[in-house]
Amino acid sequence: MKYPEELFIGGQWRESGDGTRITVLDPATEQTLATVANGTVQDGLAAVDAAAAALPAWAATSPRARADVLQRAFALMHERADELAALIVRENGKALPDAKGELTYAAEFFRWYAEEAVRVAGTVQTAPGGANRIVVLRQPIGVSVLVTPWNFPAAMATRKIGPALAAGCTVILKPASETPLTALAIAAILEEAGAPAGTVNVVPSTRSGAVVSAMLADPRVRKLSFTGSTEVGRTLLATAAQSVVSTSMELGGNAPFLVFDDADIDAAIDGAMVAKMRNGGQACTAANRFFVQRGIADEFGRRLAERMGGLRVGPGDDPAVELGPLVNAAAVDKVDELVESAVAVGARPLIGGERPEGTGFYYPATVLADVPADAAILDEEIFGPVAPLVTFDDEAEAVRLANDTEHGLVSYVYTGDLARGLRVSEALESGMVGLNRGLVSEPAAPFGGVKQSGLGREGGHEGLLEYTESKYIAVSWG
Repeated sequence: MKYPEELFIGGQWRESGDGTRITVLDPATEQTLATVANGTVQDGLAAVDAAAAALPAWAATSPRARADVLQRAFALMHERADELAALIVRENGKALPDAKGELTYAAEFFRWYAEEAVRVAGTVQTAPGGANRIVVLRQPIGVSVLVTPWNFPAAMATRKIGPALAAGCTVILKPASETPLTALAIAAILEEAGAPAGTVNVVPSTRSGAVVSAMLADPRVRKLSFTGSTEVGRTLLATAAQSVVSTSMELGGNAPFLVFDDADIDAAIDGAMVAKMRNGGQACTAANRFFVQRGIADEFGRRLAERMGGLRVGPGDDPAVELGPLVNAAAVDKVDELVESAVAVGARPLIGGERPEGTGFYYPATVLADVPADAAILDEEIFGPVAPLVTFDDEAEAVRLANDTEHGLVSYVYTGDLARGLRVSEALESGMVGLNRGLVSEPAAPFGGVKQSGLGREGGHEGLLEYTESKYIAVSWG
């Protein structure tokens, strides 16, 4: 299959300004998969030019017409789901079932926001003093810069592009350098679906800081939506502040997975496999810290190790494989270092824990028991197939341990007591909670975190409002 490998600016496929290319590796083989045009600062600003030129006409396009473009893109993604899933596997490394699941999830953002495009409602009310009416309109915020990570190259793109286009904004997508091919393929689909030239622009670049900073400094850019690490998010917030650009930030996570002794252990193990092993643990929503009540800790650890140890490891394009490679060598290095540091302070591997030899960026599914509550592995996003287990004695301790982090994206709770489940869910400092459920991602729901895990929400109606501004008109009649 032939995929676009050039920048997409103003409806044209073009080389980068200086002719340089990004090498995209297949994580399973460490071989070059493709080379992609490497955008320069000038290319980023050319994309802003194109988006700004397209903005007035797209903002004036009827909501139904904007919705029709997104609906056609949704249909095209489903028609080509197998090809797109194979592409994700090749450049990201995830197992084919994960890639197919991501494609279904990613396409759904186009359908959801096709439906939401016609529901950008304002309000009319009488001022409390009776002197005038208060009319509030929701208008598109304008040219939007979207920066996405490598772990969900399709879904992170559609989760941002969908609401932006639905609201009447034009966009410049800066995808991760590890996985630019999927973003370019989605741009081609949107072009085929009827998105006018300049409404969607894609600028892959290894010079991320310089390119994004230059775009944010352009006064025509009014929105930044970023998904990535908290450290980079802080830097981008400071940059955006210089031009007072509206920001949405979906940053790092350190999700706790709480299992109480009255939980259905079968359901908890099933949920743990989803919450931990989706995309091989390379997800901001991945369960990062497992807190298990002492009375069931041994059984839970043994059974989780059995399930994780039974996963078939190998290249993601093998239909029988359940755990593919990590995205690159640096990812393997980080996971290996975190596991070694945990073992050094007393953690006990129940399965895995040793870096394999051979080609490909692999790390085995690993379960660590007896992890000290102050171990470094509990303070960082592991971003790999490693489950550290910590025991607790009572509800208060579980909540305290879960909240002992600067992050607050998602939490998971398993209990047979609904009152306890709701009580703990309210007490947890996170933007989302999976109660007796290992998967929270849903296009119709507001996705986002608290504390150092970000600002704003993606998905749901809230995700659409992130790309609008309220305009108040004071008017009298009668």
